[in-house]
Amino acid sequence: MPLVSMKEMLEKAKAEGYAVGQFNINNLEYTQAILQAAQEENSPVILGVSEGAARYMGGFKLVVSMVKALMEEYKTTVPVAIHLDHGSSFEKCVEAMYAGFTSVMIDGSHHPLEENIALTKRVVDVAHTLGISVEAELGRIGGQEDDLVVEEAEAAYAIPSECDQLVRETGVDCFAPALGSVHGPYKGEPNLGFDRMKEVMELTGVPLVLHGGTGIPLKDIQKAISLGTAKINVNTENQITSTKTLREVLAEKPNEYDTRKFLGPVRETIKQTVIGKMREFGSSQKA
Repeated sequence: MPLVSMKEMLEKAKAEGYAVGQFNINNLEYTQAILQAAQEENSPVILGVSEGAARYMGGFKLVVSMVKALMEEYKTTVPVAIHLDHGSSFEKCVEAMYAGFTSVMIDGSHHPLEENIALTKRVVDVAHTLGISVEAELGRIGGQEDDLVVEEAEAAYAIPSECDQLVRETGVDCFAPALGSVHGPYKGEPNLGFDRMKEVMELTGVPLVLHGGTGIPLKDIQKAISLGTAKINVNTENQITSTKTLREVLAEKPNEYDTRKFLGPVRETIKQTVIGKMREFGSSQKA
């Protein structure tokens, strides 16, 4: 099956009351594990690629080629989108599009509202001409993901009326309002702004995105989905569980030097973690 944009899969998820997971890929094993999990669960999936991860793996074109080759090898039949996570500029988004990405996020959340809208609209104008979906963000999501660091003091909840303005004026396909989630591990219990989430959903009508999906209790995940969240991003949990497995394998076999012997179990851990998330999000058997 060819790569697809996020638009249809997220609209279907919102209409049917589940969420599609965005799982970030950081190397070959992550990509293998996530694609295998999606096929086994018969679930649509979004492969998130940060700019830093793309550099690490050899660039946008290499990432797309790797994903396409694996999908062919695995005979993948479920919908798969490759999504630029937290695109830093118009130029980077366009570069990803022309490398074969089927979806991009333009993160203009650090700009004043009018600048964010203007930047996002430029990206949308190009992307929609090419059949590529676009995600935007408003407010500031705390924590660290890849090169993106937002201190807790700088984190800010999105204002619903501004969310409505941005979505209306840009025509984005999905939208990430900052409502209390964080990138990376939570310090204490997550405190999501469900009242604002409900208001944003009612005002904008587009599928909402929840960043920082690691560590959020299932009841909160289910509530967010009921309020229009159709995309949930997960990266930290895969990183934590896979690193734990790697440490355990090397502790048990300190003289092991065959990379495959310790990265194989790491890949399996990521796969099982992703399967668990797909079931939590309700996307299993929805492809």
